[in-house]
Amino acid sequence: MGRFYFHVRAGDRLILDEEGLDLPDCSAARHEAILSARELLAEAITAGRLEVLEAFVIVDEDGREIDTVPLAAVLPENLKK
Repeated sequence: MGRFYFHVRAGDRLILDEEGLDLPDCSAARHEAILSARELLAEAITAGRLEVLEAFVIVDEDGREIDTVPLAAVLPENLKK
């Protein structure tokens, strides 16, 4: 079990997650980021926003970046064209 933080990249800014989540491992953290990315995209589409956040940057409790999940990566393949 470890604490993972899900910072959000928005252009040249990094919005820090100050709370984080306790999760079993890096795989679970990536899964959480993917679910959150889908939720953010759905909210943006529903609200008619033309710009969305860029990516989740997953950081472990020691402050090491362990993964990045671009929001576009969760789109179905036929929408990425």
